[in-house]
Parts: sequence; C-alpha cells; structure tokens
Amino acid sequence: MNNTKGSFSGFPSEPQFIALCADLFAVLAGCALASFVRFGFVDLSERYLFVTLLMALLVLLVNFASGAYGQWLSAGRLQGILQLTRNWLFVALIITAIMYFAQIALEYSRLWVGFSLVFSLLIASFVRLATGLALSRIRASGRNRRNVFLIGPPGTLLEVARKMRQNPGEGFSIAGVSRVVDPLADQEIIDVVKRIAESGAREVWICMPMEMGGTVKGLMYALRNETAEVRFFPRFSDSLLLNHRVSHVLGMYSVDLSVTPFNGPALLLKRLEDLLIGSVIAVLIAPVCLIIAVFIKVTSPGPVLFKQYRMGINGKRFKVYKFRSMKLHEEKGGAVTQATRNDSRITRVGAFLRYTSLDELPQFYNVLQGRMSIVGPRPHALSHNEYYKDLVESYMRRHKVKPGITGWAQVNGLRGETDTLEKMRKRVEYDLWYIDNWSFWLDLRIIFLTIVKGFINKNAY
Repeated sequence: MNNTKGSFSGFPSEPQFIALCADLFAVLAGCALASFVRFGFVDLSERYLFVTLLMALLVLLVNFASGAYGQWLSAGRLQGILQLTRNWLFVALIITAIMYFAQIALEYSRLWVGFSLVFSLLIASFVRLATGLALSRIRASGRNRRNVFLIGPPGTLLEVARKMRQNPGEGFSIAGVSRVVDPLADQEIIDVVKRIAESGAREVWICMPMEMGGTVKGLMYALRNETAEVRFFPRFSDSLLLNHRVSHVLGMYSVDLSVTPFNGPALLLKRLEDLLIGSVIAVLIAPVCLIIAVFIKVTSPGPVLFKQYRMGINGKRFKVYKFRSMKLHEEKGGAVTQATRNDSRITRVGAFLRYTSLDELPQFYNVLQGRMSIVGPRPHALSHNEYYKDLVESYMRRHKVKPGITGWAQVNGLRGETDTLEKMRKRVEYDLWYIDNWSFWLDLRIIFLTIVKGFINKNAY
C-alpha cells in the first residue's frame, strides 16, 4: 500500500503541531539563553529580535520541507536527532549567507548566533526525546493506543501490519482483519460490519485498490451508523504516480495523483539551494570555463556555446546552454540524432568535454536564471520527448519539476545514449523516484555522488 506523505495541506496533525511548537519554543529559549551567556542579560534589542524571528521562521520552513514534522514519533531517536542536526546546520548556512551578502555580519555577535543555534538544537532535541520516551512508556502500558480493524486484500493487510510493527510510536493495534479478494456482496458487507462492532475497534481502515470502489462505497454506507472512525487507503500500485498525497483545496479533499513536490516551503528551500550552491559553484568554475572557451575557439570554427530548446517545468520551453562539443552541422527536418560512440561529428576537445561532463558547466547559468535546478531529471531534446511520451508510461511527468544538471538516474549510471527503449524506461523510473522522494538531503547526496563518480563515465560520449 502506498501511504500519503502526511496529513492534508491544511492544519498540521497533533504530533506535527507538538513538534512545531517545540521547535518554536526551542529557538526563542535558545536565543534568550545565548543572550544571557554572551551579554549577561536576556533583554534582546530589536536587531537581535529580528534575527531570532528569522531563525525561527527558517527552522519551521526547513523542517516542514524536509518532512521532519511528518513522522517524528515513529522515526528512530538517533535518526530523528540526526535529521534535526542536519536541518539546523542548513539554517545556520542560510543565516550566515544572508548576513554576509547583506553586509551586516559585523553588526551582530558571532558568538551569540552560534550559541543560539546550538542551544536551540539541544532544547528541541531534548523536548522531542522526552516526549517520545513519555509516549512510548504510556503506549507500552497499553494506554493511548487505537485499535484498528483492517479490510483489504491479504498482501496489502500484511504490509499494513508490518508498518504497524515498524512504527510502534504511532500507537496503533490490530483489532481484527477482513481479507477481501473479490468485490463483496451486500450480505458479506453486513457480516464485516458486524465483526467490526464486536471487535471494539476505534478505527476502520479500508485498504483497497481503486477498481473495488463499489465495495468501498458499500462499506461506507453500511458503517454510517457506527461510531468508529473510517479511513480509506487507496492502492495505486499499478500506476506510476508522483508524490501522491491528500490535499485540501477550496474546502474539498483531493487525492493528488501527479503533483509537484515543490510547493510552499519546499519551493523556497529548493530555490535557496540552487541560488546558494549554484552561486558558489559558478564562481569556482569561472576560470575553468574561460580555459575551455579558449580551447574550443582555437581548435574548431564556430561558437563556443551550443544552445538548444528543451522542455522545462510544466512543459515550458527554454534554451539550454552547453559548451559546443561537435562540428557545425545541420540535420534534415529538424531531427536530433543522439551522439554515439566514435561519432565523427564530435571534436577532439568535445570528446573530452563530454567524457568528463564539463560541457554541462554553462548550465549553471540556466540554474541562476531559475530555468533549471542543480539536481533534477535531465532535459531531453524536444524530438525525443515527442517520440518517447507514448512509449514510456508517465514519461511526461518528469516535467513536473525543473530539469537538472545532474540527477538520480545519472549517479546510478543511466547517462549517455539511450539506444534502447528499456534504457529510457529505466531512466524515467529513476527520475520519478527522485521526484516522489525529494528532500534537501537527497539533493546533497546526488551532488556528492556526482562529484565522486559522475563527472567521468564510460557511457558519456
């Protein structure tokens, strides 16, 4: 069964609200404590109060975007603290960058900023650990648990049961099960409802595929007079979906089947990542780009840069920039022929650039423009999109996010020529997995793997 990413995008759930309040309190208390340690008093001036509020806002945004509020009770204690530490480090990076670029670093005590971040992290970690331990003890004693009656196919129910065992902190217990293989007749539905009432379950979880909608409707009607809460967990295992979750739109609930994960705080975090990391990389690679430009210019006639339209987010076209690696040539009918091994069109300098991926460096300008991201699905030629969109399931859903300079498919060896349909299917599969599982830390992992093994690849030519 595919779970949603969390509660609908309205008010947070109770565990999320507890963690949110704990982090807000931690930042305020940490900054006050840092003021006392650094200055000997707690009365913060307006300047320091501004940084305190900025720190609190960034902590909430980063934790929301990284999913730290989603399942913090069910996550392991060490894993939760590590995630908090990573998020606090990123907040520290953002604050440092803001103070540096705004040229206000000298107006604030660096010790106070450092103490505030450390103290607030320690307080937030302590509150979560204490809350988690208290709830674990309460639930271990059999209190504060919700008995659940499960209805659905046997394989799905086994998966749900396994998730319950893996996440004891959520506080759910199985009160009974009804294994359903085929759509239920009216009398069978009545019998199931009777068993639910006898089990004393506080919740009923209907875990069925969409094609059994008639049975779901019948169960909902038969349960109308029961006091147990009813949840529907639709199964989408037969379809490649993106980031499916439940949202609240115009007062209505929506099961989002294909929606970009970059909304709200995640959108801001992704753009900050591209601007901060992209700016640093752009400065570092400037001398290398200048040397490459000179070599291209003196070794073959033609422009230094190659420009070509590609499809970006939501299907919008944009010009992608690369260092020219081929001799000037024209293709009939606007066709785009992929480079192949020992391709005669590739120059000697171009072969090296493609082998080392240095031909992609100008795309950092696309990133700073906001048309690409450092990490995301690689943009394909427009003609390739037209060819593959009807051959590869969910191919065009790659365009729910900005295309990237590097991606999950590339660091897993899916680079270079896609000379078979299976290769393209595999690349799309990896791209959709990235979109569905995006996090800031996944992006950092991909960037690190690209540096370690992604620049030189035998499949790139």
